[in-house]
Amino acid sequence: MNNTDISHRFIINDSGVRGQWTLLDASYQTVLAKHDYPLEVQSVLGEMMAAAILLSATLKFEGSMIIQARGEHVVSLLSVECTHDHKLRAIARWDGDTQGMDFRTMLGNATLAITITPLQGERYQGIVPLDGTTLSECLEHYFQRSEQLRTQIQLFHGNNRAGGLLVQVLPAHSRIKVDPQQQLEEWERITTLARTLTAEELLNLDCATVLRRLFHEESVELFPAEAVAFECSCSRQRTADALAQIGRGELEEIIAEQGRIEVTCQYCNELYRFDAVDVAMLFTHGATDSDGESKTIN
Repeated sequence: MNNTDISHRFIINDSGVRGQWTLLDASYQTVLAKHDYPLEVQSVLGEMMAAAILLSATLKFEGSMIIQARGEHVVSLLSVECTHDHKLRAIARWDGDTQGMDFRTMLGNATLAITITPLQGERYQGIVPLDGTTLSECLEHYFQRSEQLRTQIQLFHGNNRAGGLLVQVLPAHSRIKVDPQQQLEEWERITTLARTLTAEELLNLDCATVLRRLFHEESVELFPAEAVAFECSCSRQRTADALAQIGRGELEEIIAEQGRIEVTCQYCNELYRFDAVDVAMLFTHGATDSDGESKTIN
């Protein structure tokens, strides 16, 4: 497996602290290739993608997780969707000049929502104000408020790569038991060491080397790498299902005026076209191509 577009879980033995490392390359570049984002937007979107991998890895679920920030300034939306098996997609919306702006300035007054949609069970959403100066700080506050878990997150970007490192105290129900006072002391020491991590190290070194540099006096258990990839969940069938909710009459009016209906996925720019035959089939046997054969993309 390559040293990029992967994620590693690790545990620092006898400390009650766990961690997650990720480095994105091709998956990040694929997202950037879909839209002409300003450099400042590219940077924060890369950091949010890395954060999505880090956060989803700490959750025991099967389904998808969305990290979304909605702002009231130049950037109105930052959104990353990540599945439990590390497939992700991302999008940003902006209007205006972002040159020289940092994360908070681009968004202005904003809220951060983390939505977990399991394949089975109820959907969960946590919403917190963006009261930190960086995305990392905002996510740390989220964990402190929502999960009551001490968490340190570092996010980096550069040279068309994005990555991050998360360290977190083990939950109380963990099988690994550590004296609370000892865990607090270990936490303070480990996070002090972790803060010495630089962007150059994380974006250019493999996980084992990074952990060895940071925690060379610790016993660190590193788990096998898991692949990360860009993947959009859009399809012709899902688009057809959405159109069917609009109603046949309204769709036929659009066909009469424009000759066809075109729908572009906001994440991957995939274009789906529906003509009069396709629209008629929406209300008979489901979404089809004009030749009558079902087609699913992605």
